[in-house]
Amino acid sequence: MDDSLDQFRDILRRTGNCLEELRQAGFVVIPREGSESNTGAGLGTQTSHPAESPPAAPPAEIKNPSLESLAHTVTGCRKCGLAGTRGKTVFGSGMVPAPVLFIGEAPGAEEDRQGLPFVGRAGQLLTKMLGAISLNREAVYITNVLKCRPPGNRDPLPDEVTQCEPYLLAQLQCVRPRLIVALGRHAAQTLLKTDTPIGRLRGCFHDYHGIPILPTYHPAYLLRNPAEKRKAWEDLKKVRAFLDQS
Repeated sequence: MDDSLDQFRDILRRTGNCLEELRQAGFVVIPREGSESNTGAGLGTQTSHPAESPPAAPPAEIKNPSLESLAHTVTGCRKCGLAGTRGKTVFGSGMVPAPVLFIGEAPGAEEDRQGLPFVGRAGQLLTKMLGAISLNREAVYITNVLKCRPPGNRDPLPDEVTQCEPYLLAQLQCVRPRLIVALGRHAAQTLLKTDTPIGRLRGCFHDYHGIPILPTYHPAYLLRNPAEKRKAWEDLKKVRAFLDQS
């Protein structure tokens, strides 16, 4: 009996040490609902979740910038390999401050040539989508997660996103939107730090640094899949209703 008690105490001790190591490593241990919070209680149903990383902040050289100075900084950026393959950096365009900030994935070929966001076929469709809810491009702000075109329009790489995110956050400080619309799977998943499919993310309001964000389909996707335009229209109506009520 004494041996069993000693073994049980040893298990509790080792479990407590393990939980403490998890806490120090940045994990939060969530006890089963209604269980005791003491170490060792509810062990069969406890789960560990990584603590949420603190939001990235603009680097020191672009804190409290004007959009003009920020755009100049982006033009000279060489923090990732895209600097060697881009034609022009594509910073963003529109009204500042703006009620809505539209964020896409990355520039395409035409954007890379002109240095402006959403000016190709997808951009033309976006302009029509905005007009359908009585908005024009001059009344909103449009940008991308990446400011340079990935070769062959491939998906952005994690390091490229990491290097560009401070620029996006600085733009957010300048634009001060009431609402963000994430255009497409990659933009939505990057901003929300999730791998949830766009079909499940779209149509619902989420949060990005305290600002409501509504994911919807990218105009380029809608050009390839016109049957999904109906769902995008439902999302656009939510944008209009949000602006009318806020």
